[in-house]
Amino acid sequence: MPEGDAVWRTARRLHGSLAGAVLEGSDLRVPSLATTDLSGRRTVEVVPRGKHLLHRVEGGLTLHSHLRMEGSWRVHPVGRRHALGRAHTVRALLWTSARVAVGDSLGMLDLVRTTEEHRVVGHLGPDLLDPAYDAAQALANVRSDPGRTITEACLDQRNVAGMGTIFTAEPLFLHGIGPWTPVGELAETQVAELLATARRLLVLSCRVGRTTVTGRADVGADDAWVHGRVGLPCKRCGTTVRLAPVGRQPQQRVMFYCPTCQGGLAPTDDGARQTPLGHGRRSYG
Repeated sequence: MPEGDAVWRTARRLHGSLAGAVLEGSDLRVPSLATTDLSGRRTVEVVPRGKHLLHRVEGGLTLHSHLRMEGSWRVHPVGRRHALGRAHTVRALLWTSARVAVGDSLGMLDLVRTTEEHRVVGHLGPDLLDPAYDAAQALANVRSDPGRTITEACLDQRNVAGMGTIFTAEPLFLHGIGPWTPVGELAETQVAELLATARRLLVLSCRVGRTTVTGRADVGADDAWVHGRVGLPCKRCGTTVRLAPVGRQPQQRVMFYCPTCQGGLAPTDDGARQTPLGHGRRSYG
């Protein structure tokens, strides 16, 4: 699932291409919006809110979307509109005289009054990429359930918005915290520093223009400490990085971690051999 930095870049791309321009047409392919026509309305702005996108247009309307696992918004020359629109996964087309924005495989698409955006994003906690980010409220939210694992607390968008598995796994590794550690076993300062690191890495990724945890331009696909590195040696200690589930269905996720640097084998990890991603079957524990 795209994380806060990817959604931020998507919003910036859409805003840069559409803001100030009049929509010449729209094609919203979800039943509830099938007859909606946004043509003639000027795009006011496109902004991110956690992992959500808010496309505000004249007349006080907001087209709200969420990418979920596979969704994306791409901008193309308007001349490609008809060809791009043939894909069965396309859920939205918005076009001006020069550009067409294509929403593909969107997990959510709604139209609300701009004054009522709280209906679709009001449940979210403080947004890590918001200039007005409320660190104290985010900290209180994450610490509100001491028995919950720190991973589950951070991934819960009601606590803090924008963190996904990458920006949870990497800060946890950097601070030497096991992903399965109950929140109540961590000092308040540890949780505060963890959230601050997550925010720093998200901001860095937005500035660099790609998801990164180092900011280096030459590291390529292995620009991570643990995420995506199952079966490979830890860059700090050489122990094999592992992967194991955390949480309960339907919110269960899998987390990458180093047993040596992060306090031992996970309680959900059976210790079976795990191979690097793309190298055959692997055990999740």
